Amino acid sequence: MTRFLKKGKPKEEIKQVDEQVSETVKSILADIEQRGDAAVRELSVKFDKWEPASFRLSRFEIDDILESVPQSTLDDIKFAQTQVRRFAEKQREALRDVEVETIPGVVLGHRNIPVNSVGCYIPGGRYPMVASAHMSVLTAKVAGVKRVVACTPPINGQIPAATIAAMVLAGADEIYVLGGVQAIGAMALGTETIAPVDMLVGPGNAFVAEAKRQLYGRVGIDLFAGPTEILVIADETADAEMVACDLLGQSEHGPTSPAALITTSEQLAVDTLAEIEKQLKTLETADVARQAWENNGIIILVDSLEEAVTEADKLAYEHVEVLTKEPRYFLEHLTNYGALFLGPETNVAYGDKVIGTNHILPTKGAARYTGGLWVGKFLKTCTYQQCTPEASAFVGEYAARLCDLENFAGHREQALLRVRRYGKAAATSR
Repeated sequence: MTRFLKKGKPKEEIKQVDEQVSETVKSILADIEQRGDAAVRELSVKFDKWEPASFRLSRFEIDDILESVPQSTLDDIKFAQTQVRRFAEKQREALRDVEVETIPGVVLGHRNIPVNSVGCYIPGGRYPMVASAHMSVLTAKVAGVKRVVACTPPINGQIPAATIAAMVLAGADEIYVLGGVQAIGAMALGTETIAPVDMLVGPGNAFVAEAKRQLYGRVGIDLFAGPTEILVIADETADAEMVACDLLGQSEHGPTSPAALITTSEQLAVDTLAEIEKQLKTLETADVARQAWENNGIIILVDSLEEAVTEADKLAYEHVEVLTKEPRYFLEHLTNYGALFLGPETNVAYGDKVIGTNHILPTKGAARYTGGLWVGKFLKTCTYQQCTPEASAFVGEYAARLCDLENFAGHREQALLRVRRYGKAAATSR
């Protein structure tokens, strides 16, 4: 039997906040669409107090920024990007073009064609997410995207040098120091100085996520994103210190970030609650993590691993850590998650920063129907077909009858024209 030992805020409260964000974003995007660069500049001044001569960094500025970044930092970025690139390249190799003759004279196929242009958003603020450059820009480049635009906000009026370095090393073609909805709107809608892109990717705050949602359809997006989530599934073999540490490690992202524990051990649940309070006394980001845990933390007690699977799939969280005796049981049975971390030796921080899998992942239940960002998201699988004259006449007879079933007279005539034209040619050739 499932029991909740702790619950988060009711969904109605969260919905009210979402509606307010939606109206604000709608107004900003309309302004950008109407006034272009002028609106973007005003919004940048308003929200970031940032008004450079050009938001786009020149080659000279980029070189100057790279010179300012310590070599040790560049080496760390290069190490992380090597891991991300290796895994992305293997994923790309798994995506093959197809061509097959399905019946004599009928050739069908598909090609995996990269999107032509992509806009990548790399968040800044309290947490400049350098790793998001690897996950978005680099992955797009491995997929074969020709033009990759990258935007990141200034931080306290300064250019975030390490983030820019990561964008450069990842292969960005255009780099803009521009943040928030104004960056998303400029990339998607285009302005006098920024050509529009075909697709938007990358994490961000509630306003960035809502901007992507409202622009979806006009451009493609990676996924609908919300606050980052973590679920820890644990049994009696887990220790409370690790469970608490990993829950708080994601709670620090923001006050709306959900963190959940599903466990078969009531003692572990009790010990984890105590350990969370202990760690919050010394955690540097406790001001955010405490609020997130108190408002959105969940603890679910279950009787079996099977029940744990059921409850975990209901949550469909972004990150799922498995701290059990046999973690691969959950690899074989779980179906709804963004990324899975098996055993105490790995953790979400590895996936977020360096190990090689992508950290741009589904939230708010989207793991029920999609995975995270990967090279495949930047590829369009486009089909084609080709027929010999004989095959066209043969297929056309079936097509004409099937079009009749649906009352499509024009479709039927397309088929019958080929029957008349190529049927005669086929007969003559015989």
